[in-house]
Amino acid sequence: MGERAVVVGAAILRDGRLLAARRTAPPATAGRWELPGGKVEPGETRAEALVREVAEELGCRIEVTGWLDGAAPVGDRHELVVALARLRSGEPAPTEHDQVRWLTATELDTVDWLEPDRPFLAGLRDRMMVP
Repeated sequence: MGERAVVVGAAILRDGRLLAARRTAPPATAGRWELPGGKVEPGETRAEALVREVAEELGCRIEVTGWLDGAAPVGDRHELVVALARLRSGEPAPTEHDQVRWLTATELDTVDWLEPDRPFLAGLRDRMMVP
């Protein structure tokens, strides 16, 4: 098997809250929550892909400020890596999701996250708890 393709997710933090987005498709994942993002296209860096995907999905601009350790499998052919990010301009207005929410650290477990996002939640919760 060849190398896994990379999917990037944005952990957009603001005022101690994390932005979560609820999927509408495909049917198997509709209604579940994820960190916004998508696939890295040929010729793009991971950060460039994330800025593009968030602009397409949420109509706002972000700045990548760092990367979380590790990667999580997404199906058989992809792996998810997650970046820390902050809003540069605009407010998230979902086009490919039906809802977005800003969650506090204590609210992270109140939504049904997709499996690939789950391994990153503990590290994000720790970062969100730091004043």
